[in-house]
Amino acid sequence: MENDLCCLNGMGDFERLMSNTGHSGQVERTKTLFEEIRSLIKNNDEEYCSFWRPVLPWGGVYIIRAGQKAVSCIPLYVKVNLKNTCTIDGFLMLLYVILRDNHTFRREVGLFLGKQFVEYFLYLMDSYDYTTVKMLWIWDRMSKCQYRSAIHQAALEIDLFGNEHENFTQNLENLMSTIQESLCSNWCCPSRFQELLQNTININPPHELPDRDPIQSAVDEFFCSKIVLCKEFGCNGLREFSQREFSHGPPPFIILNMQMWKSEDLSYVPYHLAFSDHRYSLEGATLFNKEEHHYSAAFQIDGFWMHYDGLRPDNLILLNKPPELLLLSSLVYVRAMDK
Repeated sequence: MENDLCCLNGMGDFERLMSNTGHSGQVERTKTLFEEIRSLIKNNDEEYCSFWRPVLPWGGVYIIRAGQKAVSCIPLYVKVNLKNTCTIDGFLMLLYVILRDNHTFRREVGLFLGKQFVEYFLYLMDSYDYTTVKMLWIWDRMSKCQYRSAIHQAALEIDLFGNEHENFTQNLENLMSTIQESLCSNWCCPSRFQELLQNTININPPHELPDRDPIQSAVDEFFCSKIVLCKEFGCNGLREFSQREFSHGPPPFIILNMQMWKSEDLSYVPYHLAFSDHRYSLEGATLFNKEEHHYSAAFQIDGFWMHYDGLRPDNLILLNKPPELLLLSSLVYVRAMDK
């Protein structure tokens, strides 16, 4: 039967989540997961190599201590089964790499997601506690309407089947928020002045391929000023849009939703993009397998590209060529460091 998780109210609270996993404070790790991956790349000369253990495996089982001790003095526990977690797995991996590879970004991301969230997220990843990482994201960042829950034989099931941008990108608060103002030339326009706010950056493929890079052209179109016919009912004026600006300054990273783009529209993916006069560099991408309805991810460390796929036994491998039969779902760019 459907369950609205009412019995778990408050479990998103950090103190209860930490106590449930036995973590009461930040502990220094001798070697981070990021350093382990970097060592694999640096010390391996083989044509094919994979990480020594699974990283963020698909799904997961999480055990909750559900209440007071029973009459038999045995604590009551509830098993939470996670399904279809690939809609958050790839982005969680990318978020980890970005935060570990760019130390100055942690404070900036913490302003939006919370400092405690960022610290605990990194701790759990470096502790290989991957199921708790997923539960942290689900309970702290996602709304209940973004996943399905049900009870099967006294075990709770959380199903994340859906779209990765709904499950991840839209839950980044206003980290990528932009604002654009518009003014109609018609003084009688019912909504003459408007402010347009967007929390994500949605770029559409061009109707005709431009002479230069189509992705940069689409980004420029998103941010540029323009004059169009006013769409307000009964208005025949011209609406002038100002140049779009970031609401809180240039974000540490930007996610571009590429699901509407066809492979033939992308002869190549640019390694650098300009977003409103700010320079960004390609850090990773998420990929979609249409036959399996499954997401995976790719990211770069020190110029080497890794492919992450939570469904595979060797789920983190060094890439010698792009993964085959996969569609591009998103591109992830990080802000270039100021010199």
